[in-house]
Amino acid sequence: PTMPREEVLRIKLELLLREHRDLDDAIAALDTEARADPLTVRRLKKRKLLLKDQIARLESQLIPDLNA
Repeated sequence: PTMPREEVLRIKLELLLREHRDLDDAIAALDTEARADPLTVRRLKKRKLLLKDQIARLESQLIPDLNA
């Protein structure tokens, strides 16, 4: 038995939101350290932006088309 497409999208969305929050926490923790590696912080912020785009795409797929 397979899950409905909408349920799969909701699970993916939740995982992406969780990873986004985790990255936010990691970036905040690194920002408080005086010895934080700027390259690492930049990579984490870039990953966070990519996640934000993926989250927006999934959310738009889950919202019904109002013009239909």
